[in-house]
Amino acid sequence: MAENPLAARVQAFVDRLKKEDVNMHGFLLTVNGREKAKAYYAPFKEGVPHRMYSVSKTMTGIAVGMLIDQGKLTLNDKITDYFRDWLPPNPDGRLLRLTIGDMLRMATCYRWTTYREGVDENWAQTFFTGTPTHEPGTVFYYDTGCSQALAALVKRLSGQEVINYLEERLFSPLRCQDDRYWLRDPSGCCQGGTGLCMSLRDLHRVALCVLNGGEGIIPAWYAREMGKKHMETLLQANEEEQYGYGWQCWRTRAGFAMYGLGGQLSVICPEKKTVLSTIADTRLDPCGVQRIYNAFFEEIYPWLGKEDMEGVTLKLRVHTVPDQKKLGIPETGVYVFPEENQLGLKSLQLKGNCLEYENARGKVCLPFGRGKNEKIPYPGWLSVPALASGGWVEKDLLRVRCYAVGEAPCGFDMLVRFADGSVTVQCRKSYDPVTVGYDGVATGVLLE
Repeated sequence: MAENPLAARVQAFVDRLKKEDVNMHGFLLTVNGREKAKAYYAPFKEGVPHRMYSVSKTMTGIAVGMLIDQGKLTLNDKITDYFRDWLPPNPDGRLLRLTIGDMLRMATCYRWTTYREGVDENWAQTFFTGTPTHEPGTVFYYDTGCSQALAALVKRLSGQEVINYLEERLFSPLRCQDDRYWLRDPSGCCQGGTGLCMSLRDLHRVALCVLNGGEGIIPAWYAREMGKKHMETLLQANEEEQYGYGWQCWRTRAGFAMYGLGGQLSVICPEKKTVLSTIADTRLDPCGVQRIYNAFFEEIYPWLGKEDMEGVTLKLRVHTVPDQKKLGIPETGVYVFPEENQLGLKSLQLKGNCLEYENARGKVCLPFGRGKNEKIPYPGWLSVPALASGGWVEKDLLRVRCYAVGEAPCGFDMLVRFADGSVTVQCRKSYDPVTVGYDGVATGVLLE
């Protein structure tokens, strides 16, 4: 280890993320074109598609850049010129002044996303019928509806959905051979801001292509310009989001990143010729993505380029809830919740390493591994795969954490306090339809 300080720092990166309980699924590190470290956290495997969330925005932006390079449009074009049929009577002048360049840098005329998931059928069309809140090109607001409109623009100008357009011009030329797909809105359009599902190693290939100036696949000018600061982001809450925004990607303290919700990252560091790509689900931790950035920039980045090391493959496991093996209750009677409560609970019972309860989804079962993950169907959603681990914190306090690991990584964290004749359940969640009913607190009484 002493001869290879970078190898030691990679291990420090792994150890720090474990200590800080960051729910990692995998990472790849390449320096000067050579793979230095690869890790998948079981049960996650190499080559399997993973939801990329807002990395989708960067891919959509690349498609727009390719269309510009083909002469199909320019940065100064007005987006409404391509969607006259979707405009309402007397459209707002602020919308009419919105340019393609402003959309790429998230300087639209909206403070929020215009479409409503589960309500609107054509998400992109709502972008042209919403009520603007300010002048475009002036301030930054993170607007997923903007990326949805750009995906619709790709379809109009190319005659192809963005995934098919990129398949021919990006993924296939880069020899990205793993399965991938793009979730659609109800109208059938790719979810341009959030729906791409692809493997970690194929994401890494795209990031390396950008680092290498586009490799004749991505237009060189776009690869060069996309990561530059095109918009200030000083009012963002998270530290790493305050370095500015490029074209559908974020600036960082040392380069830029493709950045998706929950820790889907490709951190591109041109000065050190380095790319770190990650997959994760940090959504239960508001600081989770920042923890990944900090661990990389503080534990690995300063040592890049100071020596050479052979590539290493690390075999790791998804982190679990800690467990005090000597503590715990083997089973309980049935607790009932006679009053309406925030969790919608009606009953609950502990049977060994399984919580059985009734909530708005009906009677459900939540088996968990003590100090390890169990592969289970998500409680109440049998078609959704999940991981559940549990552990006793005190003699009467049980913690159970459950992650959905399908197309929408999310989850909930639950504390169950058993007292004399009563039980109190406290729960928090990351947002998704499957986590509805897992945020709040409820107290029940033992059924005599």
